[in-house]
Amino acid sequence: MDAKAGTAKKPRAARKARVAAPAKPPRADAAPRGDARRKAILRALHGCVINKGYSKTTLADVAEAAGMYPSHLLYYFNGKEAILEHYFQDVAEKIVSRLESFRQESPERQIELLANLFFAGEGIKKTEIGFMLECFGVAVHDSVLREEKAALDRQCKEYLHELFQQSPGRIMKDARDCAEIAYAMLIGLRSAVYFDEKLDLPDAYRLFHSAVLHMAGYATVS
Repeated sequence: MDAKAGTAKKPRAARKARVAAPAKPPRADAAPRGDARRKAILRALHGCVINKGYSKTTLADVAEAAGMYPSHLLYYFNGKEAILEHYFQDVAEKIVSRLESFRQESPERQIELLANLFFAGEGIKKTEIGFMLECFGVAVHDSVLREEKAALDRQCKEYLHELFQQSPGRIMKDARDCAEIAYAMLIGLRSAVYFDEKLDLPDAYRLFHSAVLHMAGYATVS
């Protein structure tokens, strides 16, 4: 969030190395049950991080929220870091999938959809932005998470690059420069919404939408 449809390689191997493997062959019903428990663990981590922050969340907290013992949780993930890495990867894949679904639209419509996705979409709340900021902070020292975030950044920028390439009226000659600025605005405004009490999501949506339209040559900043 380079990265057309599958150009950027995601650090799958690194993440899989942290996901615990069963010690013996699973029963026939183990796979769906295991998937359900992994999802429960991911939801539990998400809730714990939103409530008390990542640094203060322990493996025991996650296990309790998921309704299991810590030793049982370790059957599915090799620690708290692995759970967060897996969660972030799932979110990144959903973001990229949504971006890919916008490509058949006009550039002007894509800009509207992009603003909706990051500032007005279902589930976009201040707490969710805070969760992603927690992920970014952990990525500073977690090499797997850092690679996953870098891959998401590349794919988002490549999407924006192609969008601006389709906009001959863009205000800057280099579409890649437009993409860098637009992505910086996206990340910056989402962070500002979390920390600045005077800026809310509708304001951030308006600023991002109008600024990117202006950069693409479709409207002036109001």
